[in-house]
Amino acid sequence: MYYRRKLLLSVLDSFEGELSNTYLQKVLFLVTRLQKKKAFDFVPYKYGCYSFQANQDLNTLTKYGLVEKETKNKQSTWKLVETDSLLYNLNKEDKQCILDVKKQIEFLSLRELVTYTYIKYPFFATKSRIAERLLSTEEFEKVNEQKRNHTSQKLFTIGYEGISLETYLNKLIINDVKLLCDVRKNPLSMKYGFSKNRLKSACEAVGIEYLHIPQLGIVSSKRQELNTQKDYDTLFKEYEKTTLKENEEYLFSINDYINKYSRIALTCFEKEVCMCHRGVVLKNIINQENWDIPHQNL
Repeated sequence: MYYRRKLLLSVLDSFEGELSNTYLQKVLFLVTRLQKKKAFDFVPYKYGCYSFQANQDLNTLTKYGLVEKETKNKQSTWKLVETDSLLYNLNKEDKQCILDVKKQIEFLSLRELVTYTYIKYPFFATKSRIAERLLSTEEFEKVNEQKRNHTSQKLFTIGYEGISLETYLNKLIINDVKLLCDVRKNPLSMKYGFSKNRLKSACEAVGIEYLHIPQLGIVSSKRQELNTQKDYDTLFKEYEKTTLKENEEYLFSINDYINKYSRIALTCFEKEVCMCHRGVVLKNIINQENWDIPHQNL
């Protein structure tokens, strides 16, 4: 079993085997703040800090028969099917993290716990629907100070190689990206969160629009033998002469999206732009006559 799932089970076990979904997310968030290597990453969401990966893992654990989910009046609760000293499957440091968090917040109501996380970690309250109701004027102002509201135009590129969905989304949020343009031919990924439908849903959940532009992608069959930078360069030269030339309408539609959204990002898999065709798309955009919009790889 993945270690992060053991952590989830141990958190539930430490809180008498049952927590509401929101309470569990907040407890898990606080536990990971104490970890040297965080088991989960989080994004600002409608009720504060939220981990898509943790939620996915909980659903997986229900399939294994280790956890049950109950929903009443639109409120979800997670329950351990059986408790069996799950905490002892963790390393010493992480056991202590859970115990420290429990000691700190075990007598807080859900409202009090949510408020506590908003005050201590205001960035994660920036997408909250309820922050203004829970916080004082001064506290809410600190949340607003964490919001990114850029008016200047900018074109970004971003790859998801080596990072979690939450870290990826936070990069977009911090840079106030309004539209994510997916330039993969086939937007499927074995990595959680990065297949088209799930990525689209996650983006929209944090206020970012998603657009798939398959016409700017490279077919998978041409990406099989890429072992050196020279291999990539050869592929990209062919791509520039064929695919981009044949799809200039879609290439230059990016101009329209920048005019509409001001801050957009082109995405594919590779971390390094020099090893990804989004870099070729970027080059052809910024080499247009009179182009003066800044660009950045995230």
